[in-house]
Amino acid sequence: MANYKTQQIRNIVLVGHGSSGKTTLTEAMLFDTGVLNRRGRVEDGTTVADWDEEAIRRGISVSSAVAPCEWQGHKVNLLDTPGFIDFVGEIKSAVTVADAALVLVDAVSGVEVGTELGWGCLDERNLPRAILINKMDRENARFQAVLQGVRDTFGGTIVAAQLPIGEGADFRGVADLISMQAYTGEAGTAGEIPVEMADAVSEARLQLVEAAAEGDDELIMKYLDGEELTPDEINRGLRTGIVKGNIIPVFCASAANNIGVRTLLGALVAFMPSPADVHDFTARRPDDEEVLLAADGAGPLAVLVFKTVADPYVGKISYYRVVSGVFHGDTRVYSLPSGSEERVSQIFMPRGKEQVQVAELVAGDIGGVAKLSNTGTADTLCDKANPLVLPRPVYPEPLFSVAINPKTKADSAKMGPTLTKVVEEDPTLRWRFEPGTNETILSGMGEVHIDLAVRRMESKFGVGLLTAIPKVPYRESITRSAADYYRHKKQTGGAGQFGEVHMEIKPLERGGGFEFDTSRVFGGAISNSFFPSIEKGIKSVLDTGPIAGYPVVDVRCEVYDGKMHPVDSKDIAFQIAGREVFKKTFLAASPVLLEPIMDVRITVPEEYLGDIMGDLNTRRGRVQGMEQGKGKGIITAQAPLAEMQRYSIDLRSMTQGRGIYTMTVSRYEPVPSHIAEQVIAQARRDRTEAEEE
Repeated sequence: MANYKTQQIRNIVLVGHGSSGKTTLTEAMLFDTGVLNRRGRVEDGTTVADWDEEAIRRGISVSSAVAPCEWQGHKVNLLDTPGFIDFVGEIKSAVTVADAALVLVDAVSGVEVGTELGWGCLDERNLPRAILINKMDRENARFQAVLQGVRDTFGGTIVAAQLPIGEGADFRGVADLISMQAYTGEAGTAGEIPVEMADAVSEARLQLVEAAAEGDDELIMKYLDGEELTPDEINRGLRTGIVKGNIIPVFCASAANNIGVRTLLGALVAFMPSPADVHDFTARRPDDEEVLLAADGAGPLAVLVFKTVADPYVGKISYYRVVSGVFHGDTRVYSLPSGSEERVSQIFMPRGKEQVQVAELVAGDIGGVAKLSNTGTADTLCDKANPLVLPRPVYPEPLFSVAINPKTKADSAKMGPTLTKVVEEDPTLRWRFEPGTNETILSGMGEVHIDLAVRRMESKFGVGLLTAIPKVPYRESITRSAADYYRHKKQTGGAGQFGEVHMEIKPLERGGGFEFDTSRVFGGAISNSFFPSIEKGIKSVLDTGPIAGYPVVDVRCEVYDGKMHPVDSKDIAFQIAGREVFKKTFLAASPVLLEPIMDVRITVPEEYLGDIMGDLNTRRGRVQGMEQGKGKGIITAQAPLAEMQRYSIDLRSMTQGRGIYTMTVSRYEPVPSHIAEQVIAQARRDRTEAEEE
């Protein structure tokens, strides 16, 4: 591949609902630009972008892929993304390094949940975009109806740049409203626009010209004066409006039959911005000074890592965008925020799983490098003499969790390191050990997302895992004060054990934790040397509370009296006395089980609001507020985690996949008594079964 300047690069992210044809379009573009000599098929698992084993097995994209090609003296970096909501992290990563987007919409199905999801990610960065109404060859394809649906859903100046020549089985090409030519067949043969389309073309062309004129003050004045705009002026106005995000052009094609793809490539090169046209990377120096970085090869080196792949054979592969400067192979760079120096050997240009070796990449280009030791997703590579940190993408919090256990002892030894690698690869995955339930928890965006991660750990790293619904991390506390004592006395022929502790236990405010106090002990009833022993005994049972074995929180223990023996009192005796008096007193202080209450924000189409509100009531939810606008409803509510463990599955079912939500821990509250009884009974059964094993 030739060397390209920044102005000759186009970074285009493809977004849309699953099965809208993003991967097929990528394949067609690679074929038309000479990268491939034959087109692969998603159904056969032979496409460049879907090279991952899981993508082939499932028949859907599960990760973003980079596929560069050359067209009309430009380099086009295509970023193919998944359309399924569970893989929103992959979409966000790709959008972060793109300069423009192509939104694919099915010519039959119209706007779907994946379309809205992708559009929302583009809005976060205000990316310029175009729309492709794909699959015009499908039976019941309806260009005008889908175009109107897109306008109704998203608003803005959405104008047709092409009209289809025929629909369904009759689709054979496109009438381009910019060049006023027809392009038919797979080769995109230019010709006259069919006469029967004259009226439709004239009307659509008028809307396009008006939009182009509005993008430029000089052109709008000329247009309002009744003068006709030249083709060059129309093109200039269109490009200005598209780059600013004021105009969203609509194209049409059949990616599967490769009709309209060549014309689309030409439009992307002509009208979409280059990295030099977009200045939205604001870096920070270590002293927090802001630096606006343009895509300039003469600028300071700043490279953003947007994707990491853990390969058991090659090691870690990092995909990046050169935001500023020129990135050379065989060099050393500084990695932030880790603050470590990285040795860069060979850099490459990724094309699916293929690695095309290059000597350097200019500002605005996208590449890859292997074996960076201390650099993860969203980290910055720069010069040590000129340290810069680029803004990190904001990824959504995980919504779906499972408890995981190793299948074998060998899996147990490898589980922790493998989880760390997988989480580093995908920022929307998290794992942690939950001490309250003694479970290892893996969290992600949904059931498919978690299933994919577990399968990858087994296929790539040989670690087998079993999954289960996590236990709710309950807590135990008290609601009133209580006092009691415990005497530990043991005589076995030799040296005995003796310790007596009098204690009062008091509730603290939520979040108070644990407090221990001995200031009320007078007259040397207990030697100061035994106070740490008492505290140690109490702490030994804080992790497994007396009610159901959950951690104890928000209690204050005050030792106010006790007794010692001059010979038999020792450390172990007061540990036991402290432990037993705590359990005894705790049970007398009206103990309660606490459960996590979640703050939930749910966004759904307005027609589902009633169903969602009713469902929340069955989950012991409390609605805090509701907003409506643009056909969407936003419900803010609070609900117990115990009722929301599988909410992502239920919400998708209730809203046909169009509902989304976020959930964070708000606080802990007492569990209603009838539910607490069930939880305590189950905990005792689990404990009995564990002891029998």
